[in-house]
Amino acid sequence: MKYYIISGEQSGDMHAANLVASLKKKDENADFRAWGGDRLKAEGVILVKHIRDLAFMGFLEVIINLPTILKNISLCKKDILEFLPDALILVDYPAFNFRIVKFAKQNGIKVFYYISPQIWAWKKSRIKQIRKNVDKMFVILPFEKGYYKAHHFDVDFVGHPLLDEIAKDNFSFSLQTNKPIIALLPGSRKQEISKILPQMLEVVNDFPDYQFVVATTNSVEEEFYKNIIANKNILLAKNETYGLLKNAKAALVTSGTATLETALFVVPQVVCYKTNSFSYQIAKRLVKTKFISLVNIIMDKLVVKELLQDELNGQNLSASLFYILDDSSREKILTDYKELKVKLGKEGASNKVADLIFTNIAE
Repeated sequence: MKYYIISGEQSGDMHAANLVASLKKKDENADFRAWGGDRLKAEGVILVKHIRDLAFMGFLEVIINLPTILKNISLCKKDILEFLPDALILVDYPAFNFRIVKFAKQNGIKVFYYISPQIWAWKKSRIKQIRKNVDKMFVILPFEKGYYKAHHFDVDFVGHPLLDEIAKDNFSFSLQTNKPIIALLPGSRKQEISKILPQMLEVVNDFPDYQFVVATTNSVEEEFYKNIIANKNILLAKNETYGLLKNAKAALVTSGTATLETALFVVPQVVCYKTNSFSYQIAKRLVKTKFISLVNIIMDKLVVKELLQDELNGQNLSASLFYILDDSSREKILTDYKELKVKLGKEGASNKVADLIFTNIAE
């Protein structure tokens, strides 16, 4: 069978790569082509475009880069028709993938959506397009199945794929320090790193007994981080985020999948978010959730502190970090993390999705 995969972000690349590994076990003749990153490439998948060329974040940034985005969409449609896959697998990345889903359906290609777009938070009208154009939807958050059922669309809850990844427990960490570690996870896109990392670094002098370590990604060159860090005594964990989290005492984390990863490694955290004012004002009016971090959204209560936009400053970050380093505060957070893990279901998401896709297209 032929599989075409579109994942436009680092977390999606990881989940897509694990899915490819599972599909290979089911389908010995599997032929893959994808938009993704280093993890998919390591699985032997031919990449049409790398995620480093797709990382546009925020409303203003999308507008500025619209010609490039439209060019990529045209390239993608042309490439899909030339490859003619048995299955198109869309992994999250809704801003791009929703431009492809209707096109694929019109051309008789089966569409599988792995990791639902967060339509429960904003753009709820997308449910109509999903019902019309998506053959199977695989959701990874416990409340999503009920949400879709209320909107008359049957989906499969497969558990969260992060549980599979973290269960591997084979994470390298090459740095050495005698101090307890505070991990800094500033995101995977240059736009967010340039706004959030400088804010994180403002607290370094308040915690001389700790070693601050920045998690870097292969999609951003090392020099970019070094220019922001300047002469501060900060270490870089190069593509060793999970190894870093496994060794961290606490973490400052950019909102996104990383907040959930940090929780699953049982590390107390402060969630950080900052974008340009234009994008933030639009998002504030469109997004309909009480919280921005997945940890708090899933638990439906404030488990980890969120510092957004103007709240994200050195003074607030320092106070929040002192709080989560306190033993009593830490214990409360870790107790909530245990409940969170139960809510996320069991391991095996990648295998479940592979089984469901292969069975569907083999019928």
